[in-house]
Amino acid sequence: MQSQFDQQFDSLVTKYTELLLGDASDERIEQVKKWVLYTYMSKSMPALVKHWNELYPDAKNGMVELIKEIKELNDKNRQNQK
Repeated sequence: MQSQFDQQFDSLVTKYTELLLGDASDERIEQVKKWVLYTYMSKSMPALVKHWNELYPDAKNGMVELIKEIKELNDKNRQNQK
């Protein structure tokens, strides 16, 4: 059973994903969670992220692709709103 806070926070993440990408499917929500966390960590603890990138180059490439996909979806969503 989810707590009230968990439900409310999930609704925040869902709305953020919808506004960012125009799609709040479960898959997109998970992608946005990874993107947000990775972006935050890369700014707050760059040495950790650099170490992870070196340790797991395939995962780094996957993250680069995810970042590109989110950027493309965001650009497309913005164009559709005009």
